[in-house]
Amino acid sequence: MIKQKFTLEEIKKFLKKKGFTISRNNNLKFFRRDFRSIYYTFLSSFGVILFFFMLPKFIDFQQNKILASKEIENKSKSNLEKVLKGEPLDNSSKVDEKLNLKNLFEDVFKFDQLPTDTVRLNASTIEQLFKDTNYNLKDVRKTKLVKPIALSLLPREMKMIESSTKKKNLFIQIILPLVLEENNRIKQDRVKLFKVLNKNKNTQVEKKWLNFKFKQYGVVNRDLSTLKIRMDEIPVSLAIAQAAKETGWGTSRFAIEGNALFGQWTWSGEGIKPAGADNDTTHKVMKFKILKSSVRAYQRNLNTHSSYKNFRLARAELRDNKMKLDSLILSNYLDKYAETGKEYVKILKQIIKQNNLTEFDDVKLLPSSKKLKSLI
Repeated sequence: MIKQKFTLEEIKKFLKKKGFTISRNNNLKFFRRDFRSIYYTFLSSFGVILFFFMLPKFIDFQQNKILASKEIENKSKSNLEKVLKGEPLDNSSKVDEKLNLKNLFEDVFKFDQLPTDTVRLNASTIEQLFKDTNYNLKDVRKTKLVKPIALSLLPREMKMIESSTKKKNLFIQIILPLVLEENNRIKQDRVKLFKVLNKNKNTQVEKKWLNFKFKQYGVVNRDLSTLKIRMDEIPVSLAIAQAAKETGWGTSRFAIEGNALFGQWTWSGEGIKPAGADNDTTHKVMKFKILKSSVRAYQRNLNTHSSYKNFRLARAELRDNKMKLDSLILSNYLDKYAETGKEYVKILKQIIKQNNLTEFDDVKLLPSSKKLKSLI
């Protein structure tokens, strides 16, 4: 049997002669087209519905974000203008609100527990010491560098120095290194704080250090925003001016007997009762073992007490705007430091201006260690 091959055309012709009609079946093609149309219609409809469903929320989000951003920006600008004019600030914010007094002055009082063989030098000996070490305010104003000479006690002869200029210069020379040393300590802590905050994960040592600083600055609930506001420097010119005002340029009984440079009050513990005070007066002026304790207690007081919240807010505002800590501006917010209020602020500004104290705001303490070199 011989197999014969037929082509497709020959098969078509043969079937056509027999009465058969050959055509393609397009039903499947139409089915595919219809299914595809339904699929695209459903998908596009879903996309349109989703778009109109999300559009209002997106608009609300954008408006809230833009409005909030504008509000923050406008508020910041408004606050800076108030600070520069010395106007009152809105201190209703919950940041820097509460204070834990338990460990606030623990490091200050530790100075009283340390053994010391401090000897009170007389004025002439101190002047000779400064002369021998080439430490004078004229050079400080020029070089912006201060010798790290830290005295623990004021000379008793401060009252006997007749020359006002000589008395003031000696007082500033004694106080200046102490204020700079404490500012350096705060500056180191502040640098460390921001390093810790910028890390994704902190070590146990860093966490322990943070907890210690929360206690030291009386911060409640481990509020980092509050710690950042409180842990900051006091302008040198402002500290000197307040010390000068509170002690009469180092001549007061509180300064000589109790190393109290800033007239801080206490209602418990040791202190010096003001002369002429009523018998029922409960407050005393805090006394310290050495001058350094007084400076640290003063800075801790300004950095934590609720009476000086506006001072800290104004300082933070200057920081946020990359401006220097101007003592003439910040002194406006120390009206609660004394009972005389605005008159006290006026006197502070006069002391700063008349004695050109702002020239000391940018001076540096010559390093006594490698650690301090990084601050110069």
